[in-house]
Amino acid sequence: MKGPRETDFAYQAVYRYLTNLINEPVSDTRVRLPSLRQLAERLSVSISTIQYAYSLLEKEGRVYSVAKSGYYALPVSSICTFSSGNDLLETVYVNARRPGMLVLSADEPALLQPLDSPLLLLERELLRQYPRQPQPTSQPCGELELRIALAARYTTSPLRCWHADDVYIGADLRGVLEILIAVLNLKDATVLVESPCDWAILRLLQAAQVRVIELAVQSSGGLDVEWLKELLETEPVRLVMVSSGLNMPRGSLAPDDNRQVVAHLLERHGSWVLENDCYGELGFEPDGQRFRDLLDPDRLIVFSTFEKIIGPEAPYGYLLSRHFSAELQRYFLLRSFRLSPIRQKAIARLYGNGRVDQHLQVLRRMLKDRKVQMTQLLQERLGDALHFVEPQGGATIWVRSLRQVDVRRVFQRLLKHQVVIAPGELFSLQGLHAQHLRLSHTFGGDHDLAAAMGLLGDALRLESID
Repeated sequence: MKGPRETDFAYQAVYRYLTNLINEPVSDTRVRLPSLRQLAERLSVSISTIQYAYSLLEKEGRVYSVAKSGYYALPVSSICTFSSGNDLLETVYVNARRPGMLVLSADEPALLQPLDSPLLLLERELLRQYPRQPQPTSQPCGELELRIALAARYTTSPLRCWHADDVYIGADLRGVLEILIAVLNLKDATVLVESPCDWAILRLLQAAQVRVIELAVQSSGGLDVEWLKELLETEPVRLVMVSSGLNMPRGSLAPDDNRQVVAHLLERHGSWVLENDCYGELGFEPDGQRFRDLLDPDRLIVFSTFEKIIGPEAPYGYLLSRHFSAELQRYFLLRSFRLSPIRQKAIARLYGNGRVDQHLQVLRRMLKDRKVQMTQLLQERLGDALHFVEPQGGATIWVRSLRQVDVRRVFQRLLKHQVVIAPGELFSLQGLHAQHLRLSHTFGGDHDLAAAMGLLGDALRLESID
């Protein structure tokens, strides 16, 4: 596990080990899996790496956690596979982890240059300083040093300031958002979200029985203000979720005037706003205006993850909120996240010594270079078949077929050639974006991208509905 990884990350090897482990028992009853610490010692990797692999399996429905008991799973044989199931998202997940696949469906910006080596180096130094680390019984919401670092990073003025007590850190983004849904009591409530929207968030809201209304992002990158106003006046809207700056998967930025009008409308309505800041620092020009710069901090909740900028060794999710402190603390305590205090301290030090900012400068430049290469190839090879939004950040490109096509069949045809794409229907619960795809321009392995674009063009022509 500690040998050269080439394009493979440690968590992917752990993921494959766990899927084999899940499939070993012949019993149809639930299987108790090894603890994080047991697996970390067995495989000689960090606890955070094990946690990330488990979180992937949890997203796929293969694993579930029981507080203070551990992880459990049913054998893989009992789960619908690509050949027998109709769940498109599960099919994407399963095929993306098959060996030899060209994964153009992923959204892993840090894949180009993860910050794991400096992180693990700092962690080793901290372990020497704290050889007998106490169990963090009094910090269920995360390591204080990291919460202080995040509060400082999000503070921009005496009025728009955050403190450590406003910051909550969980094992991954999914766990943090599950707590937030419970605290806000969103079951059967109405939530407005930008569309397209990250599939993991949509599935989470759907599973929690939240009523979701989707606001399609316009071609300009902004929101339809009149439509938003009408919805706020006619619907019992509990919460509005917006991107802090960069909308993903489109990779677009709303014009400043549209952002200001939307913020004013939300302020006037008194809406609670949930700001998605997962990609807030991945714009190619990072100094743009954020929604949190325009909104009342007392009606704002921000969520994000370290994974998009640091990599899979930092899978933790976090949120910032000035309110609901008693309920948030209670739920975080009940959830009992297994977080490494030393790993969190190491992340805090990366922020404190400026290493994260240096890394972001390099990562943005690399992402922009890869974006240029990919868009040029799309224009040259598929200019007559696809239209794409010019990305202003991130690791993906949002494209639309110029012909009416069956995108699911395009997806299935490409799978036979070991290419995985993300059909646009995954990014909506209401049937939007059926003619769209999300393509990644960051991927591992030695693949012929030009040949893959040729296969995509062939599939689009063969599956045309016209």
